[in-house]
Amino acid sequence: MITGIMGQVLALGSLILAGLLFNRFLRIDLTLACMLAGLLAGQGIATIDFDTGIRAHNLREIVFFIILPVLIFEAAWHIKPSILKSWLTPVLLLATLGVLISMFVTAVLVYLGIDHPVGFPWIAALLTGAILAATDPIAVIAQLRSSKAPEDLTTLFEGESLFNDASAVVLFMITVAIATQSEGAQSSYLGFFAMVFVGGIVFGLIAGMLTTAFVLLIGSSSASQFILVFSAFASFYIAEHILHVSGIMAVMMTAIVARYSLREVEGIVARGIAETWDWLGLFLSNLLFVIMGLVVTLDMFREHWLSMIIAIVATLIARVMSVTGSSVLSRWLGKPVPVGWQILLVWGGLRGAIAIALVLSLPVSLPYWWTIQSMVFGVVIFSLLVQGTTNGLLVNKYADTS
Repeated sequence: MITGIMGQVLALGSLILAGLLFNRFLRIDLTLACMLAGLLAGQGIATIDFDTGIRAHNLREIVFFIILPVLIFEAAWHIKPSILKSWLTPVLLLATLGVLISMFVTAVLVYLGIDHPVGFPWIAALLTGAILAATDPIAVIAQLRSSKAPEDLTTLFEGESLFNDASAVVLFMITVAIATQSEGAQSSYLGFFAMVFVGGIVFGLIAGMLTTAFVLLIGSSSASQFILVFSAFASFYIAEHILHVSGIMAVMMTAIVARYSLREVEGIVARGIAETWDWLGLFLSNLLFVIMGLVVTLDMFREHWLSMIIAIVATLIARVMSVTGSSVLSRWLGKPVPVGWQILLVWGGLRGAIAIALVLSLPVSLPYWWTIQSMVFGVVIFSLLVQGTTNGLLVNKYADTS
């Protein structure tokens, strides 16, 4: 059993290494390279009778208890608290009002576009909207840094992505719960939304302070790396299984509190932490793209090409409305977002690791799961091939807009 698991882990790790090689020699984006490695491997797996260990019943546990805590904690750790504080108003608006606008506009457009209430009901459209509300602008952030764009713009992207992902994951989990239960249970889930969301934040604040206390008490940089990694998994597990609040919000707040509290002594007790999260994030985020490549089939494109196009168009329209609406309100509240930056936020709102993680965790008991998965994969591929490759032109033009 253990040797089988080890073989599967090594095989998936080897595909990430293949992706790194494709990235190096083919000069393509790393996420796209890992997806290509998975896609090529997926075509040959059947012929060599290799078992990847990827199953519908275990993907949700792998995604929610291993991958997402690391990705959320890693994203939160890299944000500079001082700059985030100055852009907190637009960030929170994009992550709350913006996510809701994106979710519902996408859902309405997809529902009307597919126009099949029996095979693709309203709850399926809502699930699609929740998944596609999560942005993952890693490639854009790299472009911003390489072009020496203002640090405020980079932080705006990072902060919006972090809070946006946390909100989208919470909405997705509640929507899945509604979709898998009877209609009579819907009101209870909607009624507990605020408690789940706020409860995760409160527990995350406490967990972050405890994590900081342990790091300062031990006073060792090596031990600090273990404590912080442990806190990412522990905060999620305790929040979800013991307190029954949002684990994602708990992980996010744990990371933010620890990062802010340790900023003055990071070079002493938290040396090397950034590098630790870098390689963990690299491994797990690209693992998702490898898995995506493994499960993509040509039948998806043959049977759902129109649905993919509808989802792409719906996502772009929803993103425009989300960014515009949030920016208008942010201006009223005294923190305007430059028009050029709004353009970058719209086109740079790529869909990537988080969207893949969520759609891979969809229960296959839902009759429309494959349609949703096909649409999300189509949007992600469009993000990688079109938005990701052309966004650099917009960065050069609008990054210095004030």
